[in-house]
Amino acid sequence: MRLNFTGTTHRLCLLLAAAALLCGTLPASAEASSSGEETSQQKTYEITGKVTDETGQPMIGVTVRVVGDEARSTTTLLDGTYKVKLTSSEGTLEFSFVGYESQTVAIANRTTINIQLMPQTQAIGDVVVIGYGTQKKNDLTGSIASVSTKDFNTGLVGSPEQLINGRVAGLQIVSNSGSPSAGSTIRIRGGASLNASNDPLIVLDGVPLESGGISGNDNNFLSMINPNDIESMTVLKDASSTAIYGSRASNGVIIITTKKGSQGLKINVSSTQSLQHRTKVADMLSASEFRSVIQSQGTAAQQALLGDVNTDWNDQIFQTAYGTDNNVSVAGTFTKNFPFRVSLGYYNQDGILKTDNVERMTGNLSLSPSFFKDYLKVNVNVKGTLNKNRFANTSAIYAASSYNPTIPVYSGNDNFGGYNEALDGTGTPSIPRQTYNPLGLIEQNLSKSDVKRLVGNIDLDYKMHFLPDLKAHLTLGYDYAEGKGSVYVPATAAEYYTSSGRDYEYGPQKKDNQLLTFYLNYTKDIESIRSRIDFTAGYDYQKWMSTSPLYNELNTLGESTLTTAASDQRHVLLSYYGRLNYTFNSKYMLTATVRRDGSSRFSKDNRWSTFPSVALAWRISEENFLRNSRSLSNLKLRLSYGETGQQDGIGNYGYLPIYTISQDGAQYPFGDLYYYTYRPAAYVSGLKWESTRAYNVGLDFGFFNNRLSGSIDYYNRKTKDLLATVPSPAGSNFAKTITTNVGNMKSDGLEFTLNSTPIDNKDWTWDLSYNLTWQSVKITNLSLIKGVTSTTTYVGQGFDDTYLQVMKVGYAPYTFYVYKQVYDQDGKPIEGLYADLNNDGQINSDDLYCHHSPNPDVLMGFSSQLRYKQWNLGFSMRASLGNYAYNGTAMNMGALGTVSYNSFQLNNLSRSYLKTGFTTRQYLSDYYVEDASFLKMDNITLGYDFGNISKWCRLRLSAMVQNVFTITNYSGVDPEIYNGIESSFYPRARTYSLSIGF
Repeated sequence: MRLNFTGTTHRLCLLLAAAALLCGTLPASAEASSSGEETSQQKTYEITGKVTDETGQPMIGVTVRVVGDEARSTTTLLDGTYKVKLTSSEGTLEFSFVGYESQTVAIANRTTINIQLMPQTQAIGDVVVIGYGTQKKNDLTGSIASVSTKDFNTGLVGSPEQLINGRVAGLQIVSNSGSPSAGSTIRIRGGASLNASNDPLIVLDGVPLESGGISGNDNNFLSMINPNDIESMTVLKDASSTAIYGSRASNGVIIITTKKGSQGLKINVSSTQSLQHRTKVADMLSASEFRSVIQSQGTAAQQALLGDVNTDWNDQIFQTAYGTDNNVSVAGTFTKNFPFRVSLGYYNQDGILKTDNVERMTGNLSLSPSFFKDYLKVNVNVKGTLNKNRFANTSAIYAASSYNPTIPVYSGNDNFGGYNEALDGTGTPSIPRQTYNPLGLIEQNLSKSDVKRLVGNIDLDYKMHFLPDLKAHLTLGYDYAEGKGSVYVPATAAEYYTSSGRDYEYGPQKKDNQLLTFYLNYTKDIESIRSRIDFTAGYDYQKWMSTSPLYNELNTLGESTLTTAASDQRHVLLSYYGRLNYTFNSKYMLTATVRRDGSSRFSKDNRWSTFPSVALAWRISEENFLRNSRSLSNLKLRLSYGETGQQDGIGNYGYLPIYTISQDGAQYPFGDLYYYTYRPAAYVSGLKWESTRAYNVGLDFGFFNNRLSGSIDYYNRKTKDLLATVPSPAGSNFAKTITTNVGNMKSDGLEFTLNSTPIDNKDWTWDLSYNLTWQSVKITNLSLIKGVTSTTTYVGQGFDDTYLQVMKVGYAPYTFYVYKQVYDQDGKPIEGLYADLNNDGQINSDDLYCHHSPNPDVLMGFSSQLRYKQWNLGFSMRASLGNYAYNGTAMNMGALGTVSYNSFQLNNLSRSYLKTGFTTRQYLSDYYVEDASFLKMDNITLGYDFGNISKWCRLRLSAMVQNVFTITNYSGVDPEIYNGIESSFYPRARTYSLSIGF
């Protein structure tokens, strides 16, 4: 909701808020008058005028500075008017107000000067946050993309990254599942590591956040930030733009800037109500098809287990889910130089899987005062979030696919809560390979958590009085999170019947992130040599702590079933950095950056590393031979090189020899006594930084006053000393796996962005945006220990200890490693028959081959916004080409042998069985590696702006559909699986929403 007060109503509503301000401005006017009387013998020139905002409303308290004669400066009154007396009809006036772009105008013998100031947020496309400062977009030398409020994705948005999905070339965002508590996998240019973190660095209002989650919110830590409070998100992609963040920037940086206060009183209220429906589920046999297969191909014992009902287990566990997202914010100014913004948000989303729910309450306070005639600017931001989660038992998804569809949901008795379970001869749930009643798995599981988070920072930006071109900036940041939860499963539930249920609490886990940043910035325009210098030098101190108490899992009888020791994890990062931005003649630009980081995660010998970068840009359109072009608005060539580092995703003490005392039940017997022992953990004393060197060449262009604009970028990136968790060479360590530096990897890519406004007039506006990314990633070396080279390392998810993916030199990470299936003359796969690729007359592991990768070759995004008068219609689409997925559900339940693992239970079959006729599962057949390329329409929105329905209220309505459709040849549940292996996937819902805003 936005309340726009106009005319008399405006003045009346602001009267109380302006009273204190008037007390300050009226004496100032009186002083000016007194000053005039003292110089009455001098000839004076009186200038009057009015200052309004972007809506035409008068602005109170705007500073009107007389350049060179500050003693005669004044401020605007309640009606936005001002009066100033000068000794000359020449000179300059500067109009400034916090949160608005300042304007400087020449007097030029005028007696009336009216000014309209525009908010700084409207210039977000011209000024970009680059980390430790801002820069005009025209002066950028690196590959940077910024998305602001007006371009965000709309609809029910549960987490900030969803705002820009499909909007930025080179940025891939994949939601991990359809659960409302699921997070997203975010990759900028595909990531630069193997097992170490490939997540980009997230910087929230100047505070770098640590990747990862917290107990009770492990997969969706970023969702603790209310998307409605975000003003812009800036993506730093190349090494030149990210090198200022040094050791955490190999995978790119996303800078989130939240909304600030504004002039006048503005109240916004919005509410979105939604319904979610499931889309595609695993393609299983219907009850009638299952009966037909068992009756024709099953044993007599199996046929005896068939029931006489038709149960769709997916209908039993899935539901139509309701969601609501409500936000209210109040923005304005306490006094002329004290903008504020306060917001509250309430989000509640059920999952399409029964009992799944996320409830989030957020509060945000932003204060942006300035003092000493704007020489000191202060920003205070405090964001608080409380998440209350109820987690559904997602193992019910697999159970709904595999459970016998011919038996009823309920047994008719009180055993096992009344749910129908497969029982052995003793009346207990049958084992092994028990599949439990899907609805019972959900209804008899109570898992919930409470997570709190507080993120705050104070920014002090002081412009030196003795040297206004020099600024000192101090940031103190704090990020605190606490998560705890509980799980209860009654002893009667079949899932834990033999262990008497579960009843335990976990947490609280606490995470603490402290930041101190101090830098000096010197900016100077030197007109005599047509140069602009912008130099920054600073220091960072950041400390992270994570503590968890002793974890003791119990059953309902109070007996301990699992114990985990308490943990205390902490690490520190110290940094020194400098950056020079130099512009000559507004068309030649240089950016040079260096950062030196020291991390406590490495030994003293490897603790410090230096990360330099340099970039050049040439604004060709400013050259004389193009300056007068009527069609060309912008043409700029960019070149950059830089080095960045990586130390996230590894342990805090991986270089130290650590011994852990054994737990109760794991003591060593010596005679009649049992002794605790200390066991050594794996460590690598020489563990060191992973580093990435990257080149980037880019071309920015614009035509017809930038009605058509875009950019082309090519990058090449090489990472060495890759940090990865790999099998430990025999005899070299105390564990099966170690985290160490294993080798090198290279990647390159091409990015293309095109923005167009074909129509822009009073009644019609049409904005189009398209982006394309081509990318390639290959491992170039794998060396587990010095002098020993490995060509293949198994990684990723598998089935029954069978691994399906490898890291292999010459191929992309997580490439599928499978046998080549042989087919008969009708195109049907022949069970157990694979190609002898090495022609040695036998089929063994030497015939496994690398067969595609989950990584897409091409990513595309397309969006359209069409306005006709008060109507608007928009949509956004994404495409992914060249990505492959392993259909684990089809393999795991696509063989007749999976129908029964014991004498008491039947399991359903995948429809894949009708095509293959397999009797046993073919784990490593490339038959199940499918082309998962897709085209998705993410959302479509239709809205109407009613305008001012009263003097104080403006109304907007919009209807939205999200996850509208998916076009793909992939036969599984969803082709968008980041790790490439689909198994019991929680389907993403289709969402229908209605939003209202005032």
